[in-house]
Amino acid sequence: MAAPKVDDLCRQLVRLQLVPQKQIDLCLSELGPQTKDPEAVISWLETKGTLTSLQSGKVRRGELADLVLGPFRLLYRNATGSFARVYRACDVRTGKMVGLKVLRQRYCEDREAVEEFRREAELGKSLRHDNIVPIYEVAEDKGQHYISMEFVEGGNLRDFITIRKKLEPLEATKCVLDMAEGLNYALTKGATHRDLKMTNVLMSSNGVAKLVDFGLASISEEGGETESAARALEYATLEKNTGAQRDDPRSDLYFLGTIFYELLTGIPPLPRTRDRNERSQFSRYLHVQPIRQLEPSLPRSVANVVDRLMHLNPNLRYQTPGEACRDLKLALSELASGEGLVKGLGDSSPSQPISNEPLLTVMCLDDRPKHQDLLREYFSKHGFRVLVLSDLQRGLSRLNNQPPDCMIIMGDAFGDDAVRGYVEAAAVAEARQVGVVLVLAAEHADQKARLPETEHARVVALPATLRELRQVVKSIVSGSDWD
Repeated sequence: MAAPKVDDLCRQLVRLQLVPQKQIDLCLSELGPQTKDPEAVISWLETKGTLTSLQSGKVRRGELADLVLGPFRLLYRNATGSFARVYRACDVRTGKMVGLKVLRQRYCEDREAVEEFRREAELGKSLRHDNIVPIYEVAEDKGQHYISMEFVEGGNLRDFITIRKKLEPLEATKCVLDMAEGLNYALTKGATHRDLKMTNVLMSSNGVAKLVDFGLASISEEGGETESAARALEYATLEKNTGAQRDDPRSDLYFLGTIFYELLTGIPPLPRTRDRNERSQFSRYLHVQPIRQLEPSLPRSVANVVDRLMHLNPNLRYQTPGEACRDLKLALSELASGEGLVKGLGDSSPSQPISNEPLLTVMCLDDRPKHQDLLREYFSKHGFRVLVLSDLQRGLSRLNNQPPDCMIIMGDAFGDDAVRGYVEAAAVAEARQVGVVLVLAAEHADQKARLPETEHARVVALPATLRELRQVVKSIVSGSDWD
């Protein structure tokens, strides 16, 4: 359909509230002799940012009416699926930005599809939680069915991780806790998600994860249960082969685990494919590489949550999102306090100062301020006098002249120099009867077997916990393990 003439075009743009009259007047004034050319008007409005690319394209095709649904003016297309399209739109009544999910035209004559679409909306309207994208209304205009919802300024997790590659454990854990909180709330309302995946999680501009598209969810009601006939193929494959019942809330937890896994590693545990036959193969689930093989430096508390979420036996998984939330909060607390942020070092035990023990001095060599603070805080809490140095050579000199009870060399801070420094320090430590510990990064763990170890010199390869490192230090200094 061709674009209308200029006069008709301008009237329609104003009538549909796509362009204010003042902007039309300014456009016609500036264009002068070109005002008879509709393309010149459209291009001017597009250049000024008055029309978006979506709008100008439809205007050129004479599809202006498609840009308005009820009180909503469509601005951009955000996502496209086989069932519906999602737009960023503006509510002309309030000027508020919303997300608008529009059922594809080919389904509008399908009674079951329309009912399914509306059922999704009614379910979403009943869910009000900070980590669930709220649905405002469901309606129909000019034969098109749509749902309005909160517009989340950000993007979905798939886009987010494409840019970021992967997240640090602290950020990833916070994000997954947000999702688990949303799932836990939904379950209290009798709802499960049934299609949890990276594209169905939105990240707000202030870093809050929000679940969207409970389109395949089911909801329990008094006197029985109504379910969607549709079900994500991955859910069906998992449940069929693990003995779980349909609509088992623990299935959401498995796929929450796959998201956690990908956020931490940058690699999806189940390779993405559009092939339905491949997606229905249970062997995909059997061949998931353990997360510690990909990220050996992960804090154990974090890796353990991933492993339990993704356990193939649903009875050994977390049984409710609330259970997962508890462990996620514990891991988050540990990470935030620093016990899991010294690369690869985690400690799930409480950090209580040790009393009635001799005050020992530990010297930590690390040139990274954040890691220095973490080591200082941790060992101080456990009754040590802590000295932190950034210069390896200075530390070796101090070992000769004013030796501490034990020196810790963080290998990934000094690279190959750390290994050479350890060999030198080990000889000094043996002579001075003090301790030295080299902490090797996971990627250098194979060097451990080639390095000398004595009663006073030890090598610790990551992943390890701060508690284990502390026990090694105490063992060297006192000759027995400390807890």
